[in-house]
Amino acid sequence: MSDLVIETHSLHKQYGPTHAVDGLEMHVPRGSVYGFLGRNGAGKTTTIRLLAGLIQPNGGHARVLDLDPRTDRIPLLERTSFVIDKMLLPSMTGNDLVRFNRGFFPRWSDALARKYTDALEIPMKQKFRKLSGGDQTKLCLLLALSQGAELLVLDEPTAGLDPIVTDQLLRIMVDDFAGEGRTLLISSHHLSEVERVADWIGIIDRGKLLLEAQLDDVRANFRRVRVVGENLRLPARSEVLQTRTGEGTTEYVLRGNSEGFTASLRNQGATVLDVSPMNLQQIFLEVVGKGEANVLMEVLA
Repeated sequence: MSDLVIETHSLHKQYGPTHAVDGLEMHVPRGSVYGFLGRNGAGKTTTIRLLAGLIQPNGGHARVLDLDPRTDRIPLLERTSFVIDKMLLPSMTGNDLVRFNRGFFPRWSDALARKYTDALEIPMKQKFRKLSGGDQTKLCLLLALSQGAELLVLDEPTAGLDPIVTDQLLRIMVDDFAGEGRTLLISSHHLSEVERVADWIGIIDRGKLLLEAQLDDVRANFRRVRVVGENLRLPARSEVLQTRTGEGTTEYVLRGNSEGFTASLRNQGATVLDVSPMNLQQIFLEVVGKGEANVLMEVLA
């Protein structure tokens, strides 16, 4: 059994002149909560549709649970829950959809379905098309969480949900799903929500994966450094993503060895004002703004 639940190699999907997924190299460890981050149109949903076997790649390949989505779609869907689009049978009620889905998934749990009905306060007697957008989202998530899947893939799972329900849903995903050693991939541009629950992240932009690593490693490696000094030379092999000057100071966004970097600047007569850690949102903005692949060493080389 592979230690990777999802693995892609040079995965490519093109629509006319647009490279929606462009040579994607992605590695999702078994048992992780993987935050798949990117702007709208970055390639997140196209990637998920490729992993589910809903569309075919133009090049490269993917493995999901050691299966090929192109040829093993049925056994893959028996072991994986994908919530991509809210495309359920509109005339069915929530109760109807529970009965309908129960027969397709050998690990289905009625107990979990009842639990999430109560926890998420879903009106199960209403037809799907008459539910609010938020309740439609919650019903889709209930069905996915009740399937007993090894892998749960969610595309923008908190869209349309209020903060209280969002908080409850995040707790459910971590405690009831990832807490049992199963794997969760959350595709989102809501960075603060992902930062609460993820232990791995991948940042995609324009179809390319710019960064992939454990979240703790990412936060430990990125620093914002402010200095005062003139005619400063950057240390050899320094990894500076951004340099900004203004009001007599220079600000560097740095990855890697901040201690060696600041020591070199001090040796040139600079005054280091502060060295600040960065949260996920700040790192995301710098990485996507830089737009360079491989900005952080892949831990799973």
